[in-house]
Amino acid sequence: MNKKDYYEVLGVSKTASDAEIKSAFRKLAKKYHPDVSKEPDAEEKFKEAQEAYAVLSDPDKRKQYDQFGHAAFSNNGAGGYDFSGFDFSDIFSDLFGGSFGGSGFGFGGNRGNRSRRGRDRLVQMHLTFEEAVFGTKKTITVDTTENCPDCNGKGGHGESTCSSCHGSGTVTTEQRTMFGTFMSRTTCSKCHGTGVTYDSTCKTCRGDGKIRVKKELEVKVPAGVDTGNQLRIPGKGEAGENGGSNGDLYLEFQVDEHPIFVRDENDIYLRVPITMAEAVLGGKREIPTLYGNGTLTIPAGTSNNDKQRLKGKGVQDANSGRKGDMYIIMNIVTPKKLSREQKKLFEELAQTNLEDQEEIKKFNKYL
Repeated sequence: MNKKDYYEVLGVSKTASDAEIKSAFRKLAKKYHPDVSKEPDAEEKFKEAQEAYAVLSDPDKRKQYDQFGHAAFSNNGAGGYDFSGFDFSDIFSDLFGGSFGGSGFGFGGNRGNRSRRGRDRLVQMHLTFEEAVFGTKKTITVDTTENCPDCNGKGGHGESTCSSCHGSGTVTTEQRTMFGTFMSRTTCSKCHGTGVTYDSTCKTCRGDGKIRVKKELEVKVPAGVDTGNQLRIPGKGEAGENGGSNGDLYLEFQVDEHPIFVRDENDIYLRVPITMAEAVLGGKREIPTLYGNGTLTIPAGTSNNDKQRLKGKGVQDANSGRKGDMYIIMNIVTPKKLSREQKKLFEELAQTNLEDQEEIKKFNKYL
């Protein structure tokens, strides 16, 4: 089944600001949350809105979605973005005051103990023209986070069950009013929803559970990538929480231009300078290609911008492995300086009768 466009789900334009996206999701969450909505398809619409917001509220995810659509997340779960690790708590605590729980839609209950997947990272990688065409191996340095080795990502030492919430991560209070008794469930202030407390805070990570590190990664860049293409490296993003998996690292390529080759997707274009004599009489010329020098045959009577195709001399496709073509564009170079003898020859050539040439006849019809 085709998935709906995320912007359409939230009812915003593709140029919507972060505030507009958040506001649109708040309205849908309030309307379709299964704990409050009586709509027959509320659960489905709520999950749909959750997924759209999880992608569009994240700058990196939104950029990937704008470029590739739903295909950007086709490797996750059931063909869509895995938002199980996304934290919706700030939205729902504003809407429902923390009094809703147990619905299984990502808030309420013991949020702190729920495992969360780490955030993805997007890193720009610079490539030369040759590196992009033929592939390469590069060592890059990534500034990222990993679980603190001293406390195993917990943030403290001497773990024990929270005495205030007894490990649930939430506390329930009762309020009596003239309309009756109301129960309210909020995040435990002592353990901040984790359900556990520690005798001492970890000095290495200062209680955060994570430390920033610089890691060197050797990356194999496949042949045929181009500017704007991305390469996903699983598990090399930010560290997860409470046993959650690491995020992914995405490399976005920026490729240098070549001094003489022009690339158009997998095809290569080369303007070859030829003399006026070669254009008139024809001849052979040695030319460079991506795969070494070759011999170009110039037909007699060649015109400026005439094109020749060299099949299979283009760039290898990064996915299919099929090579594009190379196109030779003839560029007749007009001499700027002539000797007296050369000038005389051209004056003699100027007397050549070209009235029977098709191009001349077509032009003269309008004189």
